[in-house]
Amino acid sequence: MIGIRESRPEDGGRVVEIWRNAVDATHDFLLSEDRLAIDEMVCGFLPQAALLLAVDASDYPLAFMLIDNGHMQALFVDPACRGTGIGAALVRHGLGLHPRMTTDVNEQNAQAIGFYEKLGFTRTGRSPFDDQGRPYPLIHLEYQAGLSAPAAKA
Repeated sequence: MIGIRESRPEDGGRVVEIWRNAVDATHDFLLSEDRLAIDEMVCGFLPQAALLLAVDASDYPLAFMLIDNGHMQALFVDPACRGTGIGAALVRHGLGLHPRMTTDVNEQNAQAIGFYEKLGFTRTGRSPFDDQGRPYPLIHLEYQAGLSAPAAKA
């Protein structure tokens, strides 16, 4: 059984581990120097960030989501749990809090774009650079109410 809860200070190390494992599994387009710079930045803020965690029956974090003012800044799932519905469950939980949620996805991450589009997000634009000005284009997405999202797998 999967639960969703807010993060606590003691979750910081596990959250960084999930982030690193997920990025290594899905972001092979990053240059190594960019990956290291992003890692340093993430380690500086992620452990203290207010996150929503998907946890197993033992309260062990398997995935996390960061939402800021209705914009999903991050959704990362432990690669061992990909395809189990955990990410979709977190997104649906977030949509319950922010029905017009937006997010940005690296254009090179086609699987993530497909994931969000399946959940009812539509493309609203594109930026040629990421938020730090690096040459990783972003696709801007917004949830469109009325488009069906798959049922929860928990």
